[in-house]
Amino acid sequence: MASKGVNKVLLIGHLGQDPEMRYLPNGDAVTNITLATSDSWKDKQSGETKERVEWHRVVIFGKTCRNRWRISA
Repeated sequence: MASKGVNKVLLIGHLGQDPEMRYLPNGDAVTNITLATSDSWKDKQSGETKERVEWHRVVIFGKTCRNRWRISA
C-alpha cells in the first residue's frame, strides 16, 4: 500500500549556477537551483571507468527556501 504524504529526496551534487531567490506577490520566497549529480562505474567489457551526469532543476518554497539559501550561498 502506498503511503500518503510527502516524498523526501536527498540529492548530493554540484550547483550548476548561483541559486536564484525571488519573492512571490504574496511574500513567499522561492529559490531555483540547478544541481548536477553523477554516477561512475567500471564497464565490464572494456574495464574502462564510465561516468554519467544528470542535471536536476530544483525549486524550493517558503521557510525551507530561506534556510537552504543560507547553507548554499
